[in-house]
Amino acid sequence: MRVLFAGTPEPAVASLKALLDSRHEVIAVLTRPDAPTGRGRRFEPSPVRRVADEAGIEVLTPARPRDPAFLARLAELAPDACPVVAYGGLIPPAALDVPRFGWINLHFSLLPAWRGAAPVQHAILAGDEVTGACTFRLEEGLDTGPVFGTVTEEIGRADTSGDLLDRLAVDGARLLVATLDGIEEGRLTAVPQPSDGVSHAPKLTTDDARIDWKTPALHIDRQVRACTPAPGAWTTLGGERVKIFPVAPIPGVTDVEPGTIVADKRGLQVGTGSGHTVRLGDVQAQGKRRMAAADWARGLRLSEGARFE
Repeated sequence: MRVLFAGTPEPAVASLKALLDSRHEVIAVLTRPDAPTGRGRRFEPSPVRRVADEAGIEVLTPARPRDPAFLARLAELAPDACPVVAYGGLIPPAALDVPRFGWINLHFSLLPAWRGAAPVQHAILAGDEVTGACTFRLEEGLDTGPVFGTVTEEIGRADTSGDLLDRLAVDGARLLVATLDGIEEGRLTAVPQPSDGVSHAPKLTTDDARIDWKTPALHIDRQVRACTPAPGAWTTLGGERVKIFPVAPIPGVTDVEPGTIVADKRGLQVGTGSGHTVRLGDVQAQGKRRMAAADWARGLRLSEGARFE
């Protein structure tokens, strides 16, 4: 098939590379416009664009997919199908009907669970033990289209959203190619999603990533892992922001107050709302490099009874 691939961030790269290695012809790539990144806020191409440029493929970067110039070019290209992985923009109805086999979306959840922009993060935050990826036909509703295929993936006890997404990106890429193969051969039929089991996964904001030390240790553990690497879990000490990397809940109830930092031979513990503590791993003070929590505390010369706000 002649396909136009739509995707933007790093997790979409595995799918683009898999398509380039497949029997299908990638005739163009749709990705988000170059965006400012890093401390210098320099405009950089998306990870997907970099791969497309290296492969010599036409790249389309409309501000919005409903732009007339993009829709006209899409009609000229006349792709058979448009596989989509984390593109980051809403595909308008005028574009949905152009490819004869439709827009085939790879979504990182087991639909209808976790429809939305952050399915992996919400699966970890909810304490799910199993998640996966689906391919489905895009329609106007948010991740509501009929499903072609799925793969499952266990969520490990220490998995961050970055860890899990790395694995799903690879497994999902294989699923996406297999789905296109099956559609082309006429042996795959999309099945409507069930009406029960629907849950939603909106993008996690910086406010969502702020740790409330009065919540249970288990919730804090899940919150930090869900927010790693982005948007990054954080707290404050003396009004200064501190980024928190994955923590480890410690068994046993203590009398350490929520947010209070306690040093021991193995590093630092912090009190939580469940009466348990969590052991800090790495931290990163604002404007500083990432480091082990114990090294950070020594450099800061924390006083006894210091507490995160």
